[in-house]
Amino acid sequence: LMVLEYLFLGNAIWKSISAGHTLLCAVWAGGLVRHLWLHSQQGVLHEEEGRELFGLVIITAWMSLCHSSPKNPVGGRIQLATAVVIALFPFISWAYIYVNKEMRSSWPTHCKTVL
Repeated sequence: LMVLEYLFLGNAIWKSISAGHTLLCAVWAGGLVRHLWLHSQQGVLHEEEGRELFGLVIITAWMSLCHSSPKNPVGGRIQLATAVVIALFPFISWAYIYVNKEMRSSWPTHCKTVL
């Protein structure tokens, strides 16, 4: 809907749904952080749930960007820079993990043979 009708972002229904989704993702991420804090054997990126947590954080940040009003000219450049960082974060983190041999050693077999 955002692509087809950009002004849809200013709609009260959209704002309510996106705020609820962002809140739900933030609560879920908090619970996942707590679980990883208590039960993680290694670093967060060594755990599958830790990698999923970063995906959830990306979704939460993206939805909070989409929630902000399109009619607000203040912060447009900041929002654009934040959107670029969010879009590039998965590639940067994948490259870091792929280059780090210690992290690759703990991967399951299906992850080692992906490339």
